[in-house]
Order: sequence, then C-alpha cells, then structure tokens
Amino acid sequence: MTQYKVPVIPGDGIGPEIIDEGKKVIDAAGEVYGFYVEWIEYPHGADHYLSTGELISEESLKELNTYDVIFLGSIGDPRIEPGVLEKGILLSARFYFDQYINLRPVKLLEGVWCPLKNKTPEDIDFTVIRENTEDFYIGIGGRAGKGESKAVLEVARSLYNVKFGLDIESDSEEIGYQIGMISKEGTQRVIRYAFDMSMQRGKHVSSVDKANVLSDIYGFWREEFNSISSEYPDVTTDFNFVDAITMWFVKNPEFFDVVVSPNMFGDIITDLGAMVQGGLGLAPGGNINPQGTSMFEPIHGSAPKYKGMNRANPIATIWAGAMLVEQLGEKEAGDAIVRAIEQDIKEAKVLTKDMGGSSGTSDIGDEIARIIKEI
Repeated sequence: MTQYKVPVIPGDGIGPEIIDEGKKVIDAAGEVYGFYVEWIEYPHGADHYLSTGELISEESLKELNTYDVIFLGSIGDPRIEPGVLEKGILLSARFYFDQYINLRPVKLLEGVWCPLKNKTPEDIDFTVIRENTEDFYIGIGGRAGKGESKAVLEVARSLYNVKFGLDIESDSEEIGYQIGMISKEGTQRVIRYAFDMSMQRGKHVSSVDKANVLSDIYGFWREEFNSISSEYPDVTTDFNFVDAITMWFVKNPEFFDVVVSPNMFGDIITDLGAMVQGGLGLAPGGNINPQGTSMFEPIHGSAPKYKGMNRANPIATIWAGAMLVEQLGEKEAGDAIVRAIEQDIKEAKVLTKDMGGSSGTSDIGDEIARIIKEI
C-alpha cells in the first residue's frame, strides 16, 4: 500500500470541521484504491497567532516545503484585523512555495441548482487558471502626504528580484498607491500551463485582461500570450476584457474550456464561476507549483459565525481533497470522490441547509465516504 504524508492546516472558523470531512473522505478513498495518508497537523491560524504572536515562521515554511501537498481549511477571524492572517499566512505560503498556479475547476454537477436558466452540466465544465504570485497582489504600495517623499519597494521571487525607487512629489493632502507588476518569466509559465492543460481537454484557451485601458501591464500579457500560443498551432484562442467575460460566463458558459488570467482579474472571475456552478459551498481550489509544494482548499471563507455548529457545507473542501489526491498521482481516487459528491447531490438525501437539506457537516462526509466504498 502506498503511503503519503500530508500536512493539514485546519485554520479558523469552520475550517477544522470541514477539513475533518475532507480527511474522512480521502481516508475512505485510500481504503478502496490502495493508499494511506498520514495527516500531520499544523496550528497556524487565529488562535495560534493570538497566543504566540506568530503567523507562520520560516522554520514551519521550510518544513512544509518538504511535502508535495498541503490541505488547508480556511483562514480569517473577526478578532484580528482583516488582512493580517490572509497576508501573513496564505500569501506568505503561496509566495514561499512559489505556487504560481491557482487552479479552479468550474463544473456544474448533476443535481445542483444553477442560477443560469436552462444551463446543464453539459454547458458548464471549464477551468480557470489564475496567475497566483504577481499583478497587483505583489503587496507593494503605500501612502504619501503633501510635499516630497521617497519610498523603496522590492519584489523578491525565486525567478527574479525587482526594486522600485520612488521619488514622490504631491500637493494632495494624502495619496494612496499600489504597484502592479507582471514579469515575462511569470507570465509565460502560467500561460504555458494553460495551453498544456488545453491539450488534454478541448484545445481552446481564453485569455483575460484589460489591455484597452491598462495597456502597459496587460498589453504585455497579451504579447506573451500570443508568443506562447504560436507554439500550440492546434489550440484555438481568444482574448476577453475582464468586464466582458463576466457577461459571457453568464450568457454562454459553454463557450469556455480553459481560461487563463492575471492574478487580480482571476480572483474576481473565479467567484463568479463559483456561483455559476452552484455556489461557494461547491467551489474547490488549488494553489499549484507543478515542481514543488501545492496547497488545496475551498475558496470560501472561514464563516466564523457558524463555527462549531456542524452546519457548514464541506463539499468544496471534499472536492479540494479530490484535487489533492490527484496531484499525488491518485487520479482514479480523485475521480471517484467527485463521482461520489455528485451521487450524494443527485440522491438529495444527505445535504446541508444551503442546498435544501437538513443534514450536518459530518453527515455529508459520512455519506460521501460510504458512497465511495460502495461504488
């Protein structure tokens, strides 16, 4: 029997509850498909931060970086200023592990209510690949008051280092500024990943940008997209402004197969994708480094008001677990988990309140685990 060691960060709010169900289902799949997971828990989250003052240490990051995958629940707590945990843990991990791919399957499962009239599972089955380490999420910016001031801002990545020296002269009472940046290396690798994925799917890649207004940064994105696309003559391509693609996701989701986007726009359109497929409770995500450590999580938040109530929908986390085991090479098991999720939804006997049922979080994990063993 193959054995895997997988770190798990349950996190905050409903995180520990939904992670328990994700682990339960993976353990059941392991029994059926001949592998065993040793779960190694890490405490990082709000309680750990409040008791120790530590977000996530260099030592912990180095240790986590020795594993292939990480299973994450959710991060965020109302006792702590918004952004502190997210930047200090999530973004720190993504940048440290160079998880430059954010992978979001947008797939409508049979039996799921869809807000789009007359759309079926045959119409909604595409993947959004979001660049995950650059753009306006590099985390550099600041504020400046009236008069002259200076700032030195630096971006350090495994691929490159960039330093901005700013001389600011302003007669405004105060300004705020944020710098967005994409690199040739970072842009090419995420776009190439999208084209490679398209070769296993429908050989169609759609690019997202706002090059008509932000021409320097996203015009550069378009140039690199065209450069990479020339290496894949069998793949159909198209360009979409971000405002337009939000309309097309709603009107014609069947048009899309693989969508590749810079970081900020990808963050926006993947939430729309989640609603197209039935809601945040059904939306998994992966932060991928194809040659390193990848991290899998539901894309929803920590929902602290539901903490400990056994009512949160764990399906997004269970689906993220399917992506995790597939990353480990257990594709058959990952596919079985998704089929079991779909069967549970179709039968509609064990569902949480948000999906029209009355079952608890743990009931969903029990039922999906049972289906996996049965099928």
